[in-house]
Amino acid sequence: MKSVLILGGGIAGVEAAIYYRKEGFEVELISDRNYLFIYPIAIWIPLKTIPFQKATLSLDKLAARHNFRLTIDRLISINGAEKSISLESGGLRIADHLVIATGAAKMRHEGLEHTLSICGAPEQSLLLKEKIEALIERGSGKIAFGFGGNPNDSSSVRGGPGFELFFNLHHHLSQLGIRDNYEMTFFAPMPQPGVRMGKKALSSIETMFKNNHFGTRFGKKIKRFETNSIIFEDNSVLESDLTMFIPAGDGMTLIKESDLPQNSAGFIRINNYCEIEGVEGWYAIGDASALEGPEWRAKQGHLAEIMARNAAHNSAVAYGLKSDPKKTYQEHLNIVCLMDTGNGAGFVYRNDKKVFFISLPIIGHWMKLAWGWYYKMSKMGYIPRLPGM
Repeated sequence: MKSVLILGGGIAGVEAAIYYRKEGFEVELISDRNYLFIYPIAIWIPLKTIPFQKATLSLDKLAARHNFRLTIDRLISINGAEKSISLESGGLRIADHLVIATGAAKMRHEGLEHTLSICGAPEQSLLLKEKIEALIERGSGKIAFGFGGNPNDSSSVRGGPGFELFFNLHHHLSQLGIRDNYEMTFFAPMPQPGVRMGKKALSSIETMFKNNHFGTRFGKKIKRFETNSIIFEDNSVLESDLTMFIPAGDGMTLIKESDLPQNSAGFIRINNYCEIEGVEGWYAIGDASALEGPEWRAKQGHLAEIMARNAAHNSAVAYGLKSDPKKTYQEHLNIVCLMDTGNGAGFVYRNDKKVFFISLPIIGHWMKLAWGWYYKMSKMGYIPRLPGM
């Protein structure tokens, strides 16, 4: 039986493990933690809408369900020329057939330790919960949420979860009857954060900001973060008792230090079939890869899953297990987002041919909660996977 080694236990890595098994490969998945963290629904952990455990899925259970091998270890280095990897506990491993789904690092900002991120380490969602609870107990305060950019790769910006948590926190404070006691400000270095989602979505966000008296600091680069403030490039100051900030993605250090082909941000260069340039039998998918395409392209979970399935299919073709044509990821480049607000949601879709936004008051929130259940059940194979979901 043909075998494959998959690096990373996130959305992309897990999907790859499942689909490589379906293609008949023997699979080993290496992850530095024993659970899959479901980032799209982690926005509700800080507000106690769901407990932390509800946003996780055991890799042990997934491995048993789909019959792949799970190894918990930390990746230390990668060498494409020698087709080898080095693990903290497992030492040197040779891998003729490999899928890199390790995700991305984060852009470094001075004073980043003074912030918390809903897209960072899973534990930060719990720290955000503690900070929010303390601020509510205090009875008033200044709240600043934002996200950053990467000048070397615009696809690595991830602002949606920041908007979602911001709107959910507003809704939560409103339900408690104390919203007027808090200054809420959103900041980003772009003049129009969210513009990649299209004009209608941007207009809806701007309307929410205006109607709910949110402050904004847009179009100014971030100079540094301090204990209770954000300093911008013009030395203006935004005071904050709680700063939630999502840095843009950046290439991981171990990728930047490797001999793998990279773009200027340190993401792995691949062709349209997710094959790493110049390293036969090696693939890169999800946030670890360098996406080509239109300026609005974005790294999202659904695209990572498509890349994972394509890599499994293309590997089967390459190894003669099937005679179908190879599959490409470019044709699937789009933005799909159900942006939750706590009391509803907005559905965003964009590709090269169309852009639309649908407001879903009340029901949208319940649809996203239902998606979290569906995601876990379908990953475990308890219910069928719906096309496009």
